[in-house]
Formats: sequence, C-alpha cells, structure tokens
Amino acid sequence: MSQKPPPKQFIKSPIKGTKSVIMISSAKGGVGKSTVAVNLAYALQHLGLRIGILDADVYGPSLPKLLNLNEKPKSEDNKIIIPLEKFGVQCMSMGLLIDEQTPMMWRGPMVISAIKTMTQKVLWKDRDVIIIDMPPGTGDTQLTFVQEVKIDGTIIVSTPQDLALLDVKRGIQMFEKTGVKILGLLDNMSFFEGDDGKKYKIFGEGGVEKTAKEFDKEFLGFLPLNEDLRTSADNGEPLTYSKPDHKISKIFIDMAKKIKQSFL
Repeated sequence: MSQKPPPKQFIKSPIKGTKSVIMISSAKGGVGKSTVAVNLAYALQHLGLRIGILDADVYGPSLPKLLNLNEKPKSEDNKIIIPLEKFGVQCMSMGLLIDEQTPMMWRGPMVISAIKTMTQKVLWKDRDVIIIDMPPGTGDTQLTFVQEVKIDGTIIVSTPQDLALLDVKRGIQMFEKTGVKILGLLDNMSFFEGDDGKKYKIFGEGGVEKTAKEFDKEFLGFLPLNEDLRTSADNGEPLTYSKPDHKISKIFIDMAKKIKQSFL
C-alpha cells in the first residue's frame, strides 16, 4: 500500500511580537467564522493570554464592525504600523486602512502584498497568541499564509450543512498538504432553541462532528444560534468580553480551554 508523500516544506517566517499564531478558517463563506474568531480571541484572553487579532479577509473585512473600531492605525516612521487596541486585544485589519464602503478590487499579487504588510510590518507587542480571521476558500490568501507564515494551528468553523462540509473537506486536505496542524473542527449554528424549549436543527445535524471523526481530527463542540451573540457583534462588544458568564460565552471558554491545551 502506497504511503502519502510528506507535505512540501516551505520557508516560513514567524509573526514578530507573538509566541503562537492560530488561524480561524471556514473554507465556506457565511458560516459565522468572524464572529467565532473574535469571541474565541476574548475567550482566550479570559483564560489569561495576551491576544492579537489579524483580520486577513482583504475583500470583506469584519473586524472594524465587530469591535466598533473607527480610528486608523498610526505609523511613527511610515513603515511599521501600530495596531489598534480594543478591550486589551491588539487589532489589525485592512478595513482599518480604507473607507468602509470602498470595494477592494484587487488582483492576487496586490492581496499577497497586503498580507505581507499585515504580517511583517505590524508592531505586535508581547502577544501570546495572534488569532487570524481568514477569508473563506482555499485561494491566494490561504496559500500565502500557510506557505510563508509560521502557523501553529488552524481551527475550522462550519455549519452542519452538507454543502458547507464539502468545502471543509477540501480545506482539511489543503492544510494537510501544506503541513498546518488542524487543532479542531467547530460546529456553528448547530441549532436554534425556541421559546418552547425545543432545539430546531435548521442546518442539519452532526455533520461537523462526523467529518472530524472521518479525518481523525478533534471536535471542539457545538455553538447554537443565539440572538445575544448576534446583537453583541452588531454592537461591537464581543459576548465573551461583555458577558463572560453568558451560556454562550461559557461554550466559547470551554472551547478556548481545549485550544489552549493543544498548543501551549
């Protein structure tokens, strides 16, 4: 029986100013990845870690809205960018450098250049972990990160819907081929709990957990649809920061504990 060839080796540079780098990926758009990324970041901060968030979605940056960031980052020498700070977390996003309604009509090389700027020319300071909110898909942005940046692991977010899981499986194979450790899979929008106490499985059931078992990856757990999570995101105050004792925040914190154990 033939064995899989080893992943191709690339020369990868660390992000200066941090000990560890974790990507939050989805492969499929519209699964709530950015909201998950921000709340996981503050859940990790709740556990005592010093955190930074890098919004790598050049075409559709979400971080300015999710954290109500309106100020532009400064640079003391016009070369190195100083990240903004919100609730103790250092933050960087292409959305902070351009007008909110300006479309990013960039080709691949310009996207790659922007990524290199955000990973090599941002003055991250004394961070234990940088959380990278990745765009969906397996294109130029993903390949640039996994080939050129030292990544300690990735977390894959998906709904249990079969259509989303098709892309998740492609993403898993991309990370395996490029030698990036998958820290776990997370089932988002797992169900909606109605006023009658019943759980309505709108996007299906069990697909993410089944995929994790199929590829021998850790399953991090289920996150239900929740109005408080949505309103906190719209208001720019992550639920795990503003209400750490909320039942949804507790799920995030439990997941953060599993993540912390897997790389620290």
